[in-house]
Amino acid sequence: MFIKERLFTPGPVPLPPQVIKALGQQIIHHRTPEFTKIFLDVRKKLQKLLKTERDVVLLASSGTGGMEASVLNFFRKGDRVLIINAGKFGQRWKELAEAFELKVVDYEIQWGKTYDKEKVLQIIGEFPDIKGIFVQQSETSTTTYHDVKFLGEVSNKLEDCILVVDGITSVGVYEVYPEQIGIDVLITGSQKALMLPPGLAVVYFSEKAEKRLGKSNIPKYYFDLSKEAKKQKNGQTAYTPAINLIIALNESLSLMLDEGIENLAKRHHILAEATREAVKEIGLKLLSENPSNSATGVYSPAGINADDLRKQLLKTGFRVAGGQDHLKGKIFRIAHMGYFDFNDIIQVISGLEMALYKIGFDIELGRGVKKAQKIILENS
Repeated sequence: MFIKERLFTPGPVPLPPQVIKALGQQIIHHRTPEFTKIFLDVRKKLQKLLKTERDVVLLASSGTGGMEASVLNFFRKGDRVLIINAGKFGQRWKELAEAFELKVVDYEIQWGKTYDKEKVLQIIGEFPDIKGIFVQQSETSTTTYHDVKFLGEVSNKLEDCILVVDGITSVGVYEVYPEQIGIDVLITGSQKALMLPPGLAVVYFSEKAEKRLGKSNIPKYYFDLSKEAKKQKNGQTAYTPAINLIIALNESLSLMLDEGIENLAKRHHILAEATREAVKEIGLKLLSENPSNSATGVYSPAGINADDLRKQLLKTGFRVAGGQDHLKGKIFRIAHMGYFDFNDIIQVISGLEMALYKIGFDIELGRGVKKAQKIILENS
């Protein structure tokens, strides 16, 4: 039987037709006025998305490249930093910091939970020389949202500390305005809510963070943000850019800005609420105690391996993500960021119900769909 596969993974995500069209164009040379105009347009649109007039630097890399750049450019070997380690990508902050010889205070948190504010204050009291706080605003592995505004207030009170935020699955899902929140360095990646294939990282940095540029004693070459910022102000990059991705980003940013950032955030909230309430109505348990609007993590029913359920779900036409590390086989993750509308959620919940039924779970078909429909109707 023919089955159309529908992508519901938290990166890569489905692409809008305008983006697909842009990606399919004949490539142009990057050292031309034509590319310079597009690149400068992209920079302006990114500034509008983040409500800033500060520099926003693009890198030809995955989001992890942006994360690495934030360590290399704003810290010195031996600097003490606090890592909010609450998932796979919190671990990545820790690994990056240790790889470049920073002193790590590892605040490890159970996956699916968020940090305790009093514990953060206790750590700061114990280590007042902390130079940076690293966190995911949306931890993709656990589908958990972390309040970065509080951390911004904490870092701002310290004499020389910056807040570094992985916004890879929050930018384009929430209203992420770094200057209002208190974020000093913000990273995002192309294959999430920016609705592109992988290959681009975006790095914002504040005036406070910029004062550290050039002072780092960590060796760097390709990820030298000072070098890139100087070139990119003039519509060029220090090294060969991801040309067609940047052209496509110009299209996806236009779609996002045309929708309006507040409307964008509202849509993602409704998508997330409909998904969460539907899976609970079916009788399943959420992974996160403070769930993100980018993706929903769900425990598989007792006695059913989550990866077996995912295989059955794929047979109904829906590809969702599994768990990582110790959550492998225990959870599945349904993404709803970027190019998704309300009908997509109705479809994936219907597919989930059918997959559960086929795998032997006692389910009343249509119950979750009805709940999702109700949430959408009440909020849209």
